[in-house]
Amino acid sequence: MAHSELIETLADLIRINSVNPAFDPAHSEAEVQRFVQDFFKARGIDVREQPVLPGRPNVIARLAGRNSARRFVFEAHCDTAGVEGMVVPPFDPQIRNGRVYGRGACDTKAGLAAMMLAVSDLKKSGQMPPGEVWAVSAVGEEHSFPGVLKLREGLQAAAAVVSEPTEMKMIVASKGCLRWRIIVRGKAAHSSKPHLGVNAIEHMARLVCLLQDHSGHLEQVKHPLVGSPTLNIGMIQGGTQVNIVPAACWIEVDRRLVPGEDPDKVLNEYGELFSGFRVSHPGSEVEMEPRALRDVPLETPADSAVVSCAAQVLKEMGLDSSSYGVPFGSDASKLSAVGIPSIILGPGSIEQAHTADEFVDTEQVEKAFVAYRQLMRMFE
Repeated sequence: MAHSELIETLADLIRINSVNPAFDPAHSEAEVQRFVQDFFKARGIDVREQPVLPGRPNVIARLAGRNSARRFVFEAHCDTAGVEGMVVPPFDPQIRNGRVYGRGACDTKAGLAAMMLAVSDLKKSGQMPPGEVWAVSAVGEEHSFPGVLKLREGLQAAAAVVSEPTEMKMIVASKGCLRWRIIVRGKAAHSSKPHLGVNAIEHMARLVCLLQDHSGHLEQVKHPLVGSPTLNIGMIQGGTQVNIVPAACWIEVDRRLVPGEDPDKVLNEYGELFSGFRVSHPGSEVEMEPRALRDVPLETPADSAVVSCAAQVLKEMGLDSSSYGVPFGSDASKLSAVGIPSIILGPGSIEQAHTADEFVDTEQVEKAFVAYRQLMRMFE
């Protein structure tokens, strides 16, 4: 395969605005998914749409294998973060100094392009892989994961490789995430007589301090690959005007989970914490309102066939074949949660994802293509 075909395919993907509709309601993944589907059709590769949301399908390409019961899934998401504040043209890919610039360049259109070309190259070679190979372009990863959640419904697969920017290091563990809103309700009153009200902002300030103190114990929990759980208070809002005692205040919390933590137990722990707060702060009410995101951690055993095969491929390529963990989430944990051993492996650095000058090194994209192609040929 010529270097130019891989990089040109990546550039073509970047040219298509596929910002997640949560960040830009005027756009969706529809156009980029048509491009992906046409790519496979033009090469005689079996491809279909999987409806997810109106106008937002997954695209699944399939190569038959010697063992049709042994399915190997390669997945990358085609939606991107928003483009506000970018200092490079988001949809006019620039190729210079061994890098491709543009929105989605590393997160994750580089991985998607590498998977597409790996399937195409394997088809062209006439070599039938050991098992059935799927290449999936999934929607919605940047907001609430509808694509992979639909993909995994009834899915039977021996393993999965999910592309995220990992600098071509094999990731077998990642943190999960819980997000929820905490609402403190007080009682409104005129600011000239604040004693007649209950100031929800003041009570929230105390609750924030309680959360910070409580988070101190998280550092005692250590996972060998992903470290400790964390808690971040990312949003706050309260009150209506300065001369009214505020009757309500809310915050939104991001709690990162490490493998071994149970999401329900974590939420119950905070529920008990707030129950104690209500007792010690009479007059205020505290509510927990779970948000859309509930992402379980990923931890794929070291003796899994996909881990062993990927380690062998990376070693033969002269790359780092060790196993690592990352703090960010991905579609991999959703596949793992239904019993599909999954790893994360892709070109680019997570430090470039969502940035004002997002880019990926072309050398990394080429390595991803080689690694994916070899995995498709070797995994049994």
